[in-house]
Amino acid sequence: MQLDLGPDHRTEILRRMHGRLIERFGRVIRPADKRRDPMWVLVQGVIGARAKTAVSNANTDRLIAEYGSWERVAEAPVEQLRAHLQTATFPAMAAERLKACLSEIIARCGKASLEHLEPMETAEAMDWLETLPGVARKISAGIMNTSGFNRSALVLDSGHRRVVQRMGLVPAKADTTRAYDELMPLIPPEWSAEDLDEHHLLGKRLAQTICRPKRPDCPSCPVRADCETRAVSC
Repeated sequence: MQLDLGPDHRTEILRRMHGRLIERFGRVIRPADKRRDPMWVLVQGVIGARAKTAVSNANTDRLIAEYGSWERVAEAPVEQLRAHLQTATFPAMAAERLKACLSEIIARCGKASLEHLEPMETAEAMDWLETLPGVARKISAGIMNTSGFNRSALVLDSGHRRVVQRMGLVPAKADTTRAYDELMPLIPPEWSAEDLDEHHLLGKRLAQTICRPKRPDCPSCPVRADCETRAVSC
């Protein structure tokens, strides 16, 4: 018989973390009209490896404006797509992955659409997405959470993951998938999909401004009291 050990203390750390990040950075709420179509979010993720969000957004908007549909993007030669993605960090890789991903969706679904995911449970939909070329956990969670699906899935980029690793919320060597699997059961039950979106955006901002890869500014960190590595890294 398993003993009920009660709630995990890390859930309360997440609550405190969220509140302190709001105190430091203010609210970061994504307006409803900024939630894009799931296919747009997928494309933005596939072409956005190591690129700034604004660059990936602009490239995604440019592609759909130029071609008119994701089916026509899939039909375009890789070299033509590469020319449209010159501002991406890895344009050749982005073009190849995008064409492969869109072609696979069309082969399975008959069109470039993710509408068939709507009736699926979130975990099932994410599993389906992660069988596509170029789609891993960060992208699948982003499609579920930040698009019109508006599901409870926590997006973790490398910076946000670094924060929760340093805090001791997930193992230090956890990749994005393992970090996600560790954190989701700890999410406060009262958090909505919008709260998860805001938590990611706040965690990302903390990683960019204070909890940097090198020389983190621990003395000014709003979540320092709950960080396990503050004494080591500072």
